[in-house]
Amino acid sequence: MRFIENFKKKKLILFNLFLTLYVGINLVGGERGLVSYFEKKTIYQELIQQEIVLNEKLQDLKHKIKLITNNDLDYLDMLYREKLRYGTKDEILIKLK
Repeated sequence: MRFIENFKKKKLILFNLFLTLYVGINLVGGERGLVSYFEKKTIYQELIQQEIVLNEKLQDLKHKIKLITNNDLDYLDMLYREKLRYGTKDEILIKLK
């Protein structure tokens, strides 16, 4: 009986304690908590780095396409020799890779 009476008196304190624990646990570890925030922040930084690399590749490809469409003979000759391994009899081909 005494336990029930004490429980009735301290009901508000227990409710506040459980509510505080619930909010604290979700603040740290929930789906929108601090741990999730830092994970998403690292993923965001990785995506930014990927975007930079892809933009550089895109600019390089645009430059190569521009050289091909403008019939740049030096670039076309370089492609021709590289892809088809073409060379004249008096040339010495050295592969550097």
